[in-house]
Amino acid sequence: MPDFELGEEYQDLVDTVREFADEVIAPVSAKHDEEHSFPYDVVKQMAEMGLFGLPFPEEYGGMGGDYFALCLAIEQIARVDQSLAITLEAGVSLGAMPVYRFGTEEQKQRWLPELASGQSLAAFGLTESEAGSDASGTKTNAKLENGQWVINGTKEFITNSGTDITKLVTVTAVTDTTTRDDGSVKKEISTFLVPADTPGFKAEKAYNKVGWNASDTHPLTLKDVRVPEENLLGVRGRGYANFVQILDEGRIAVAAMAVGAAQGCVDEALRYAKERKAFGKTIGEFQSISFKIARMQARAHTARLAYYDAASRMLAGKPFKTQAAMAKMVGSDAAMDNSRDATQIFGGYGFINEFRVARHYRDSKILEVGEGTTEVQLMLIARDLGL
Repeated sequence: MPDFELGEEYQDLVDTVREFADEVIAPVSAKHDEEHSFPYDVVKQMAEMGLFGLPFPEEYGGMGGDYFALCLAIEQIARVDQSLAITLEAGVSLGAMPVYRFGTEEQKQRWLPELASGQSLAAFGLTESEAGSDASGTKTNAKLENGQWVINGTKEFITNSGTDITKLVTVTAVTDTTTRDDGSVKKEISTFLVPADTPGFKAEKAYNKVGWNASDTHPLTLKDVRVPEENLLGVRGRGYANFVQILDEGRIAVAAMAVGAAQGCVDEALRYAKERKAFGKTIGEFQSISFKIARMQARAHTARLAYYDAASRMLAGKPFKTQAAMAKMVGSDAAMDNSRDATQIFGGYGFINEFRVARHYRDSKILEVGEGTTEVQLMLIARDLGL
């Protein structure tokens, strides 16, 4: 039987990050959400704790941990602030991880120590206006000219792409096309490391989002952006395949974030139900409320087991794509359902942004969309069943 009991080192990490989230992150979350401001001071403290280096070897400036440790940290942060949880998730699993997984030794030595330290952030430039789940819609292109790749195109919804500490964006681009016998066009997609200060690279005005308001998200424009030939990341033509691997891993981290959000809603609802009185007793004494919170807890627990399972398979070198898809889908469902129920329990206060459940209600919707929509997860699960 699988053992889902955390070992001492994992539990110590959970306790440390949970305390940090409650004492440092939570008191300023409402302020940054209202102001739509990036919490540089908190991110700096997260960096000093080594959170951005958790899954990387010490030789590259990391903490020598693993991907599961990263997920545990993300879960604890997401309980109180999804914006900071996605900042960590995107900075590590989407920003730095491609360099670690596919980079040359020179690329790793150049970028990983800075990214693992949290002093700088990296972003993941995949999505375009007509290309996300469907890579065939990619229009950004790169041409090799005199030892340099010249990149032109646009990207959409890119997290961590426009902060003062953003130093690198990994970009997918079409490097060749071939016409099949049926007349359709096959695109060769490759991946490039683009330093954020490269001429022609521009993070456009930040989005005005429904949620994740303290997370940095921009559309990007690349106009005649020139990077050295050696900035090709991985093998030419393997760009999309490599990013699919990164997304499979990232779905486990997003599932952990969703679990954190779901658990945060349980914690808030439980506290409120024990304090709020109506008709002469606390509302938690009413079966309609106690059963609702019990169901919320069951959702969070089930979703947690799903991402634990996916992470354990990944670390053991076993296939985990389907398990990651299920964990991401179940987790995002739990976060969305729990935030709705918590808002209902809070009544009018649940509709006030300064209350955490209101922020979870707004923030959780994107969990059903980012890093693969729920429909994509269902497609992957069905495909694994042979349908």
